[in-house]
Amino acid sequence: MRTDVAIENVEAHAYTIPTDKPEADGTMSWDETTLVLVEVSGGGRKGLGYTYSDANNAALVRGKLAEVVKGKDAFDIPACFHQMERHVRNLGREGLAATAISAIDAALWDLKAKLLDLPLVTLLGAARHEVPVYGSGGFTTYTDDELREQLAGWVRQNGCKWVKMKVGSDPERDPARVQAARSAIGDAGLFVDGNGAYDRKQALGLAHRFAQFGVLWFEEPVSSDDLEGLHLLRGLVPPPMEVAAGEYGYNEGYFRRMLNSGAVDVQQADATRCGGVTGFLRAAALCQAHHTDLSGHCAPSLHLHAACAAPRFRHLEYFHDHVRIEHMLFDGAATARDGAIRPDLGRPGLGLEFKRADAQRYEVS
Repeated sequence: MRTDVAIENVEAHAYTIPTDKPEADGTMSWDETTLVLVEVSGGGRKGLGYTYSDANNAALVRGKLAEVVKGKDAFDIPACFHQMERHVRNLGREGLAATAISAIDAALWDLKAKLLDLPLVTLLGAARHEVPVYGSGGFTTYTDDELREQLAGWVRQNGCKWVKMKVGSDPERDPARVQAARSAIGDAGLFVDGNGAYDRKQALGLAHRFAQFGVLWFEEPVSSDDLEGLHLLRGLVPPPMEVAAGEYGYNEGYFRRMLNSGAVDVQQADATRCGGVTGFLRAAALCQAHHTDLSGHCAPSLHLHAACAAPRFRHLEYFHDHVRIEHMLFDGAATARDGAIRPDLGRPGLGLEFKRADAQRYEVS
């Protein structure tokens, strides 16, 4: 078996898909989502990865970053990762550059597994054979009826044990919206996500009001940059409510600082931002060392295999926008059944095949 396959080509294209209705959280609103697809070729196989980012990222991948990995051994992913991080130093390693690296890294892992004709989870080594998910959406632009319908649907149709809604656009109405959500989901676990919209005292006051409706999880009650504020709230919110954050982490230094500060009960990480499969598993190792559970943020089909391999993994976000897009654009996209998603062990790599013809009308770069 050859293990010295050269990377021959790196391609990237961006696709912008309108949302099915206007969406917003506590700090922003949007009506479209852009997926940047990366394909890495070598040894007669093609690996794919993707990120949810800006269309300009496709040019960064095709240019500066493609130069770094072309010609490298497809099995030497750590070397490729290290060189990509060094190559974007003067651009800034976080933000757009980190999401571009994330997509390439995922494509490299997909390629490596395909060259070995293995599902990625088998290559990584499984810690579990399925990943619990929570239904996520509940945007602040939704009417109460739309909110109830969506959240109840995840419980009824997908068997989700937990659901999450957005809060923070109108703090005065948030308790009533949370009460509406509770009325729709019965005994299922209820999570809220403030996206950093509240200040510390406002968040603490609302935490006590949300607790009346059994809210178990308060995500970003204050800005994820406010580690002191997160730590303070973690100690003051009524149990069993937990504080979570971390979706904006771009490298392991971010996760180390957040974990060292004791800011969260559950650490979040997003493989489309934090360095793909490589970065996600590094975050998982830090969580293991800090005796803290890890939760995956969005992009369920991309996270699935790495989440099965991660130690001390809690659950994965089954985010409305990304579930919709992944089923539109990928054959093999993960579908939640009985509250979990499972890798298809009959497919190599990530188990995904891009529906190029279906995606063509959304292509922007």
